[in-house]
Amino acid sequence: MHRPVTLRIENKVEWNPEHPFLEHFTRLHKEANGYPIKFTIPSPSMLHLITCVRTANPQLIDRYKNNQELLFQDITQTYLDAVKAFYDLGCRQLQLDDTSWGEFCSEEKRALYTSQGVDVDAVAKRYVEVLNAIRQAAPADMAITMHICRGNFRSTWFSSGGYEPIAEILFSNCHVDGFYLEYDSDRAGDFKPLRFIKNQQVVLGLVTSKSGTLENRDDIIARIKEATQFVDINQLCLSPQCGFASTEEGNILSEEEQWQKLAFIRDIAEEVWGK
Repeated sequence: MHRPVTLRIENKVEWNPEHPFLEHFTRLHKEANGYPIKFTIPSPSMLHLITCVRTANPQLIDRYKNNQELLFQDITQTYLDAVKAFYDLGCRQLQLDDTSWGEFCSEEKRALYTSQGVDVDAVAKRYVEVLNAIRQAAPADMAITMHICRGNFRSTWFSSGGYEPIAEILFSNCHVDGFYLEYDSDRAGDFKPLRFIKNQQVVLGLVTSKSGTLENRDDIIARIKEATQFVDINQLCLSPQCGFASTEEGNILSEEEQWQKLAFIRDIAEEVWGK
């Protein structure tokens, strides 16, 4: 069986009340046995990005042809229904996994999309509007966070570039409760774009999940301190830069190395923020 090259919209975009993710969450929730969990789903931005931005000539059904605004409206409603469904099952922390912002950080991809007639900043602002509608509709006791991903397949990556091109549009205007930001390599740039952060939590992905080699403890603590030039220490957290297995193939490190990474992160977090 081969992986599909891309996505194609074949009918009206709407929520499926029998979506398999609901069963996935229920199983995880049961296994956690009352322990707080976070559940991750693709960000709404991704459906539009893959079908309308990455392709030079979007092939849309009649409903959305020459009417991408209707597509945005349907995507928004779909996610409003999805958030309610997850909440009703007990989900209190929902994370949106989003590679679109990683692509919008890339000078190369921005230039490509612009050459194809895409107003990247205008699209980015519309994505923020969708995200804000989802956050506004979600119950107050449900955290909606977002992970900005640059790709994580067999320890490889997809996009490169610091956050500056998107910082003001996203960090200043998006009302999600927190951003999980990759900062494990030079490809992510410096912390200066964090000056646009408002009251969101910022989870610094300073520890790579692409390699089993442990980082230098003092270097990680120094980088956390560096980030406090732009964000209050109590708004900062520490995590791996991404998941250990974003796809079924996983990354090139052992299960034992994964647990060592998590213990390493916990030890540093307890030293910096206290137990």
